[in-house]
Amino acid sequence: MKYTQLGRTGLKVSRLVLGTMNFGPQTNEADSHAIMDAALDAGINYFDTANVYGWGENKGRTEEIIGNWFAKSPDHRDKTVLATKVYGNMAADGDAWPNHDKLSAVNIRRAVDASLKRLQTDYIDVYQFHHVDRATPFEEIWQAIDTLIQQGKILYVGSSNFPGYKIAQANEIAARRGGTIGLVSEQCLYNLAERRAEMEVIPAAQEYGLGVIPWSPLQGGLLGGVIKKEISGGRRASGRAADTLANPASRAQIQAYEDLLDKHGIEPGEAALAWLLTRPGVTGPIVGPRTAEQLDSALRAVELELSEEVLTSLDEIFPGPGPSPEAFAW
Repeated sequence: MKYTQLGRTGLKVSRLVLGTMNFGPQTNEADSHAIMDAALDAGINYFDTANVYGWGENKGRTEEIIGNWFAKSPDHRDKTVLATKVYGNMAADGDAWPNHDKLSAVNIRRAVDASLKRLQTDYIDVYQFHHVDRATPFEEIWQAIDTLIQQGKILYVGSSNFPGYKIAQANEIAARRGGTIGLVSEQCLYNLAERRAEMEVIPAAQEYGLGVIPWSPLQGGLLGGVIKKEISGGRRASGRAADTLANPASRAQIQAYEDLLDKHGIEPGEAALAWLLTRPGVTGPIVGPRTAEQLDSALRAVELELSEEVLTSLDEIFPGPGPSPEAFAW
């Protein structure tokens, strides 16, 4: 495994991030523990979750599965950089009581204590804001975070799904307060087929020293050889991938992508991950394996070196917006 610093911090993290969203809803606890064992054995030290994972009546279940894994061995927690998120409505019926969601100081305090209990740990390495809260000023948010850091409950803070201007606003207010490190990472939707983050989010993250953690690196399975699997009778596309393939032009684009990689003997999913690892500012993509086999495929991507020919061809198939601000200025 290869490692890098998380943004401007001294924290060393693996270039693949283990996403745990499937733990509980799609992968049972025993298999989830086996995947975490394999990930740690392979050198992945950065595990990502969220308080709402488990979904519906089972919100919090994913954190509980991770907590039970930590309880198995002191080495598990000691070797893991743990990231979780706050924002979501934790009510099982979706009808949140006032102040039981988003980023008010009272909810941050409540949510972090609940996550610590489920995770069976006394601290969280990277505590992430899952979304922007337009109703809560950053002065209030940072005051709450400063208290948690002083209490030793969290070490660093990251964002998720923030636009570039909110990254700037959050860190400028943190700087004015003094003594607050501000955001150190941004988790955003970013992959070959979805490159809008290159317009402002990634430039803002680089300017303020945030590590970029792309989620959905395979665009919901679209970049994982979906047409080839469909033809061979494997798992059919669903959700976002199916919607994209319903468009003839988009299907032709994905076909060109798969044909290119077949020509070079490269697995599509591994190429999509390897491409992200070449992108400026990217710390490491989140991989969310449902099975040990999917984890093995992701691990191979770390060692995959894409040639200049392949990188150029990928840019031709999936052209990005171009440099910022030229991409939207002229």
